[in-house]
Amino acid sequence: MSHLLSWVVFLPLLGVPALFALPKNKGKWVALGVTLADFVIGMPVLMGFDRAMTGVSNPMDMQFTERLAWIPSLGVEYNIGVDGLSLTMIFLTLLIGVLAVLASWNIEVYQRGYWSMYLLLQTAMLGVFVSLDLILFFLFWEVMLFPMYFLIGVWGGPRRVYAAIKFFLYTLLGGVGMLLSFIAMWYYAPGERTWDMVELLSRVAAGGRFDGPLIFGVEFSKVIFVALFIGFAIKVPIFPFHTWLPDAHVEAPTAISVILAGVLLKMGTYGFLRINFTLFPESFHWFREVLVALAVINIVYGALCALAQTDLKKMVAYSSISHMGFILLGIAAATPQGINGAMLQMFNHGTITAMLFLLVGVVYDRAHHRNIDGFGGLASVTPVYAAITSFAFMAAVGLPGLSGFISELLILTGSFKVYQVPTILAGLGIILGAGYMLWAYQRVFFGPLNEKYKDMVDLNRVEVFSLVPLLVIVVYLGIFPNNLIVFFETSMNHISELLLR
Repeated sequence: MSHLLSWVVFLPLLGVPALFALPKNKGKWVALGVTLADFVIGMPVLMGFDRAMTGVSNPMDMQFTERLAWIPSLGVEYNIGVDGLSLTMIFLTLLIGVLAVLASWNIEVYQRGYWSMYLLLQTAMLGVFVSLDLILFFLFWEVMLFPMYFLIGVWGGPRRVYAAIKFFLYTLLGGVGMLLSFIAMWYYAPGERTWDMVELLSRVAAGGRFDGPLIFGVEFSKVIFVALFIGFAIKVPIFPFHTWLPDAHVEAPTAISVILAGVLLKMGTYGFLRINFTLFPESFHWFREVLVALAVINIVYGALCALAQTDLKKMVAYSSISHMGFILLGIAAATPQGINGAMLQMFNHGTITAMLFLLVGVVYDRAHHRNIDGFGGLASVTPVYAAITSFAFMAAVGLPGLSGFISELLILTGSFKVYQVPTILAGLGIILGAGYMLWAYQRVFFGPLNEKYKDMVDLNRVEVFSLVPLLVIVVYLGIFPNNLIVFFETSMNHISELLLR
């Protein structure tokens, strides 16, 4: 049995003792070295992945699997593995993990504490994406709360404690419902009781159901489905569970905003695909119209809120809410084009939004504010920064030739087959997105130069190194999207078949 996947998950934790063994000003180098090493170790997983295997219906199809008894009395196991769905998210997490270290390069306060929490967060996120046991999944999901709470609450902005507590309570609320649902699923599992996600999916695919008692007169599976949906919807976030996100983004340090938008939001949609919708396909059909409505609300409402913002970071935060709505729309459509587009958008949104938050952090470090109307004419003094920002804004808008266009095109094509009017309404989000992005860019970079910023320094080397990999990926996937799609297409097509049968 290969332990490569365990090394990928737990290597960041090995850097924590080194943080306290070395001088505190070496912490950023330890974090960079560990995350780079983790990225390198993860490459054999990516390169050795057999893209022809389904990875969703047969336990033998999961790759790089590891299985050990953990709590034998309850049947809980250390059970990990990857398919195309999880592999894509692992690659995104490893990439963002390295780049967010560079975005944290100037952290000076409580350095050992910051980097310890950062590396713990990295392990928790990776653990979520490899877990094949419901309890193990829940453990990593909840462990993620601890470092994120402190990263926002200690190293965040003026209202950091409020934002951290709000984030913690929202996510904890969803987690309690999730745990109770997992216990109910174990108790009323089709066949023998098990926590094994893939085994449960195999039984569901063969016609098995979670048949429990009526709960307040409502079918058992529907109640569990809704409880799971709320837990994952909070993380996405989906309206009306979204209010924690703008506060968390505005108060979080730049690097943590990058991780929050780039990876953590995707944990919610990953949960939909891995557990919520696929284990309860009949309830998915029952709830499908609501999902489409919520997706359209997210898209349009998020875009309108972004249009109204004067804080550049809050505008990007609301744009994330809008773009996550497209992912939900693609999943709700459940067509091969829609669901593959949703998966591609999960990756593309992670890279594009990470770039946007890195760029917001650059201007905040220099001007110490993010008021869009407080700048003006910056293109004349920071031409490199203006050029890369224009590229990131165009990618967010979905300019053809860049990665965001392909994923949104797949989603809209797939959803139009089954939901014409909602798809047309969702198109308003693209128009509004162009409006708020271009309007913000015009106010920050064009017009008369604000004399206070006539000596503003352009991007430095560390900032360029953190942005260029994302820029390259956005261009590459805009031209060759199939080079990523081939990793998850078989898995996603199988999920589509399960949901549409």
